[in-house]
Amino acid sequence: MRAFLSLPCAGADIAATFDDAAGSTGLLIVGGGTEIRAGAHGGMAHLAAAVAAAGWPVLRYDRRGVGDSGGDDPGFAGSGPDIAAAAAALRQRLPAGGRIVGFGLCDGASALALHHADAGMDGLLLANPWVVEPVGDLPPPAAVRAHYAARLMDWRFWKRALTGGVDLRKAARGVASLGATTDTSLSGRIAAALDAGGRPLAILLARGDGTAIAFDDAWNGKTFDALRARTEVVRIDSASHTFAAGDAAMLSAFVIAGLERVHG
Repeated sequence: MRAFLSLPCAGADIAATFDDAAGSTGLLIVGGGTEIRAGAHGGMAHLAAAVAAAGWPVLRYDRRGVGDSGGDDPGFAGSGPDIAAAAAALRQRLPAGGRIVGFGLCDGASALALHHADAGMDGLLLANPWVVEPVGDLPPPAAVRAHYAARLMDWRFWKRALTGGVDLRKAARGVASLGATTDTSLSGRIAAALDAGGRPLAILLARGDGTAIAFDDAWNGKTFDALRARTEVVRIDSASHTFAAGDAAMLSAFVIAGLERVHG
């Protein structure tokens, strides 16, 4: 059964949707960007329905200033009170001793990583986490490298280049960006918060997604050394940032498997 809720949060009311189920471990969905709680093309609504059908209660919400919620948007970095309010509402609807697993996409994953401890999460599932802030208007260098590596191996790129079908000015900007530095402060803050929290953690990456490529590059660096040994990272052959269409089943399977692990 699906219910619509209004939750108090820092002097405002945030809108939430609760999908009830019999399980004692619940899922809290934290959306990315300024997407409403239904997600891109209804993706988070479909995920909630699939997870609830598998027996796990689900709560998702619009943070302040987004969608049906009041107040001013604090951005993902300032959304700790929103996550805590939603987690408290979900916990009230679980049996005594119930557990909460947080799922976040893109900067929703970043928000969960930064604020999960204060919200009392028992486990974290992060998808295509946003951990590298680009410098300027180009994607992070790791994503640019992957893009041009794939194009240089494609004969159609060279054919278009020779016939004037490639914007050489744009390509030159992309190549020049490979030497640019990226802001590592966000990845450092996220790594420290995840390490201090000590919660069970699993990460889902779409290999062809620029945000996931940038994360993978950072993940294999020194910043995340302390987390790699105790974290499951699942990589799927997809370019969909939101795991749309045919990737939705893989996303649901990843989330349900994470709930089962935390539930024990």
